[in-house]
Amino acid sequence: MRPHRGECVVAPARDSRPEGWARRIVALKGNALQGSAGPSPGFSLGITGLALSLLLPLRSLPAQAIGQGVELERAGQYDRAASLYFATLRADPTNLAALLGLERVLPPLNRLEELLPVARRAAAAGPQRAALRGVLLRTYVALSETDSARSVALAWAADAPRDEAPYRDWAIALEDYHHHDAAREVLLLGRRAVGRPAAFAIELAELDQRTGDWESAAREWAAAVTESPAQLPNAAGDLSEAPEVQRERVTRVLTSGDPPAVTRRLAGELLLGWGQPQRAWDVFAPSVATPSADAAYALRRFADLAAASNTPAARRVGALALARFAEMVPEPLAVRARADAARAFLEAGDRAAARDVLERVARDSAAPADAQALAQSAVIEALIDGGQLDEAGRRLDAEGRLTAEGRAALRLRLAEAWVRRGDLDRAAQALARDSSVDALAQRGWIALYRGRVQEAQQLFKAAGPYAGHRRDATERSAMLALLQQIPTATFPELGAALLTLARGDSVPAVAALRLAAVHLETGGSGGGRPDILLVAGRVAARLGPDERRVALALFAEVVRTGGSGAAAPAAELEWARLLERDQRTAEAIQHLEHLILSYPGSAVVPEARRELERAKGAIPKS
Repeated sequence: MRPHRGECVVAPARDSRPEGWARRIVALKGNALQGSAGPSPGFSLGITGLALSLLLPLRSLPAQAIGQGVELERAGQYDRAASLYFATLRADPTNLAALLGLERVLPPLNRLEELLPVARRAAAAGPQRAALRGVLLRTYVALSETDSARSVALAWAADAPRDEAPYRDWAIALEDYHHHDAAREVLLLGRRAVGRPAAFAIELAELDQRTGDWESAAREWAAAVTESPAQLPNAAGDLSEAPEVQRERVTRVLTSGDPPAVTRRLAGELLLGWGQPQRAWDVFAPSVATPSADAAYALRRFADLAAASNTPAARRVGALALARFAEMVPEPLAVRARADAARAFLEAGDRAAARDVLERVARDSAAPADAQALAQSAVIEALIDGGQLDEAGRRLDAEGRLTAEGRAALRLRLAEAWVRRGDLDRAAQALARDSSVDALAQRGWIALYRGRVQEAQQLFKAAGPYAGHRRDATERSAMLALLQQIPTATFPELGAALLTLARGDSVPAVAALRLAAVHLETGGSGGGRPDILLVAGRVAARLGPDERRVALALFAEVVRTGGSGAAAPAAELEWARLLERDQRTAEAIQHLEHLILSYPGSAVVPEARRELERAKGAIPKS
């Protein structure tokens, strides 16, 4: 928003003009403090004019009067303030602060015509002061004295042939009163007069935007950024507001022929913001083909803009920008940029590109040790995520620049990948030289997948409650509780079922768990059977409609046959949750009430109470 004289903190304006006009003007010329920016309807002085009123070098008595006038304005006593300003002008006809004060207070009093004589006298007494001429010009426009406004503006322009201020002030004054066509004519007249093709491009662009001519606005902004590249963020911000139906036309204007680099950058930023990241990069990339400080800055900006978009395609083009940025900056910055690019490539799912970038860092003997370690770690992670587990293992064994903590984390990740592939021997081999509690926990899972129930219990207990993340510890504790119900030291059927689940094959895992439960039942003791069925039900509940029906049957069976163990109340809670998900709220409430009454000592009762309150609508769903 530009600082208008018409946006006063002390005198209300009658109207407000669209935002943005002199935000650009101030950036170009700083004319507001020279008195050349135009008023909005009401002529009340804005922040800039008010500051000017207080800061102008004045003799002590007039300065005191101006200060008193401003205080009266703040108190809403415009009539008394006007009297003080008129008195000041009688003693000093060219006192700009007093003239600006009258611009503020006379419109609310419906006395604007009284400003005209003093404005004329001031302009005549100080014809070389642009600010005084600006007051007179704005007054004529406000009073709709078109010919007089034209005479003042052209006389001012004749005295300063290459000065843009007369035309800019004239156009702004006209535009403030919504005379858009007249303002355009003035700006085009000024462009011809000053002899500069890009003169007033920003003002014309904003006029075009207000009238819905987005193609013309794009052409003017292209001229503006070509002359002043620092205006690119302003251009992108304004043109980004183009309606969707106009965006292709704007893009065509900016990309047709062989546009300058800065115009390509503008088009690229717009396309990126409009959700076309790959096209944005294709348009933008040629503008940064030649290394330079300007190109490096543009790449960094493009990468930051891409990072703000939460889509894989945007992250990928951001990574491309960072990789090219790394080619143009000193080595410490380049290493970091490549690491960031690799991370972005990984987030975008382009592991091959990530590995290519990171291997450059890893091979760079001049790169800082921590950067090399980071690069090596990321390369190995990319290999694991890409399924190249043998190569990941070889690099992990050979790479000496990894930290001990980083190496341990990678070994754990590699072991988990081998588990997902179903190769338990290779998973165990990956952890052979790792004695950390995290490795003990993973060895416990490997033992369990092999059906070695007793060994898994021992390893889980040795790992303790602090291995891995909190979720890992919770899952491990629940499994340990289940295993303690199993009467045998080995249980290959359960191990195979859990391995199937770990590999992501959920539907076959449910069937395998049910078979394992049947095996326990036929084996005699039946210990642990309800717990295994509870696990199967929880897995099935996360799947499709058919599997959810299986889950309901499993939960019902556990409640019916689970006795006084922990599985029965846990199953009834899951049963109620699944019913509520299926919009069967009344049935869910019955089960929750039954659970609370039948198992008052169960650890799940607090959760059941909360679910009951939620089901009854006592608290909102989170």
